[in-house]
Amino acid sequence: MSFLDAVRWQGRIYSGGWVEGGAGTYPSVEPATGATLAEVGAASAADVRTAATTAVAAQREWAAQPYDARAAVLRRAADLFVEHEDEIHDWLIRESGAIRPFAGFQTRAVAAEECREAAALAAHPYGRLLRSTQPRLSMERRRPVGVVGVIAPFNAPIILAIRAIAPALALGNAVVLKPDPRTAVSGGVVFARVFEEAGLPPGLLHVLPGGADVGAALVDDPEVPVIAFTGSTRAGQAIARAAADRLKRVHLELGGNSALVVLDDVDLDRATSVGAFGSFNHAGQICMASSRHLVASGIAADYAALLAERAEKLPVGDPASDAVAIGPLIDAGQRDRVHEIVTGSVSAGARVLAGGSYEDLFYRPTVLGDVPLTAPAYADEIFGPVAPVVPFDDLDEAVRLAAGTGYGLSLGILTRDVMKGLALADRIPSGLVHINDQTVNDEAVAPFGGVGDSGNGSRHGGAEANIEAFTETQWVTVRGDLPQYPF
Repeated sequence: MSFLDAVRWQGRIYSGGWVEGGAGTYPSVEPATGATLAEVGAASAADVRTAATTAVAAQREWAAQPYDARAAVLRRAADLFVEHEDEIHDWLIRESGAIRPFAGFQTRAVAAEECREAAALAAHPYGRLLRSTQPRLSMERRRPVGVVGVIAPFNAPIILAIRAIAPALALGNAVVLKPDPRTAVSGGVVFARVFEEAGLPPGLLHVLPGGADVGAALVDDPEVPVIAFTGSTRAGQAIARAAADRLKRVHLELGGNSALVVLDDVDLDRATSVGAFGSFNHAGQICMASSRHLVASGIAADYAALLAERAEKLPVGDPASDAVAIGPLIDAGQRDRVHEIVTGSVSAGARVLAGGSYEDLFYRPTVLGDVPLTAPAYADEIFGPVAPVVPFDDLDEAVRLAAGTGYGLSLGILTRDVMKGLALADRIPSGLVHINDQTVNDEAVAPFGGVGDSGNGSRHGGAEANIEAFTETQWVTVRGDLPQYPF
């Protein structure tokens, strides 16, 4: 039996083992072909309550384990992501529409590394001594929060879940994961199987595919004090409002409308290669995608023309059977939204320089020129393979444009003058900044997060951010003898 053989999990959820979900089953559909890949178990709101109760009991024993026991599970999980990467890749390709290189990036480059970094995190110092005016030992220590709720999206289902799952477990927490129902195998079953085989004790990881009702139940559950959510800004705002009633901590990684600022001293050929990757990788379905190309007016026309040439040459098709650069959008709703943004932008005055059309769920990489600031392709998060090009006359205008949407996730600046690029970045609010690179970058050792409408700051990546996200601070004092008080 293979690692992800459906005999183990088909029609079931993972909660204290493989069990029937309270909402029955539903089909996992391949976006490239419309074929049913498997029947997936669907969780109900009641399943969330059961999972949280089970997780609370299991977490206490897990937190009491020596740190090296937790680290060993994370190291074994890292090995399993590599050992079974081919099978995991096949599911990512067929279920999420990822091309093979992007599937490979999610497993070996990200998931395995996140687990290895988390294994090291388990051994990280968890406190510090404090000075005191009293004759006592005073210390600050970090304690696990208990149960962490993780709500992950479809677009990079392994990356956007493991970055919370791995550090949360390493620090002594239990996890209840709600994957997007469209990627419940590659973004859910995969984690259940990896950690099951890695030796994670039962009850510490629950995988509950489901709809908005399941997510709402997770946010509302009194035994889940921390929520790590990645998704749209609108959904994140709703989660923040609901969590406020419970006084819960929420780590929100939300939408983006990231600018790639291109100064007039660049090599155009290389700059358009960078820009094409930033906009068209994974069909633009990445929160950090280069959504707006702000280009110095003296080179904007040439940049747009060369970018359009690159777009026209990119092969689009079924990533499971063809050597393609761009696979399908996740579903018809997403395709129609992307096309509405493109056609609405054309109506507002933009010109289609490449693409602007689709077949089934395959949307051609699109370049838009003469894009007015009122066009939806400029103002809104697109989440599709669309590159709007907007000229600017000077750096002050570049700053106004880059900072003018309310989002603040990622920023790319292309220039031969690195110090000018850094000075420009200081003027533009953004959680991530990449000088001489496009906007899609992520590493397990680096803090990740946006500002403004893109989220509430860096909450994942690197020891400090992960400890802050998934532990509570506790003050402890110790005296050698009982004090004498004047009572």
